[in-house]
Amino acid sequence: MAGIEALGALRASPLTGVFVTLLAYRLALWLNRRCHGHPLSNPVLIGVLLLLGWLLLSGTDYRQYMQGAQLIQMLLGPATVALAVPLYGNLSRLKRAAGLLALSILLGGLAGIVSAVGFGWLFGLPHEVLLSLSTRAVTTPIAMSVAQGIGGVPELSAMCVILSGIFGAVVARPLFAALGLHDDMALGVATGISAHGIGTARVFQLSETAGAFAGLAMGLNGLLTALLVPLLLALFPL
Repeated sequence: MAGIEALGALRASPLTGVFVTLLAYRLALWLNRRCHGHPLSNPVLIGVLLLLGWLLLSGTDYRQYMQGAQLIQMLLGPATVALAVPLYGNLSRLKRAAGLLALSILLGGLAGIVSAVGFGWLFGLPHEVLLSLSTRAVTTPIAMSVAQGIGGVPELSAMCVILSGIFGAVVARPLFAALGLHDDMALGVATGISAHGIGTARVFQLSETAGAFAGLAMGLNGLLTALLVPLLLALFPL
């Protein structure tokens, strides 16, 4: 009886969410190194699976877990801003390609919104799900905020964001290699638009230049999506 009460108190503690999250990510990093950085051993993917396993085995409610884990989520904003530091080292290259970058991010962001909502509509998904899908290509805080503002489900939006990021982080480099593309700036921009922070962290492991431009694309695409989604919904109601 005392053991059950202790387990319940442990699950209810906000610090448990922080500890379990950090431990899962640390184990995921160790496994990623053991696999020599293989795309399928992406630390975020492994970390999420470990967390899901712990939630299921311990019977912990997601909202209960987030009481502590939200402390880590709050760091996403400062971490995103910090991506401007390596971008400063590529400032000259950024100036030369500013026009093409802006066009690429605009078209890529628009394609991300339309494709996600379009496929969901074709498969007959509910209205709230379609609204949540519209933000799947931006970083989690922006996606959840926009989804809530347009009537979507923030938690569902966050899940779509994480799945999109993991998928993009896994396939981005192999896809570029298969297409014979070797430009770090192009890899970074494509990954930042489609796979936001998770993809950005992945390409940073491959190239600082790719990571810098991924961070730029992720930030601008987040701003673009926050402006475009409400506008598109006003023009083309679902």
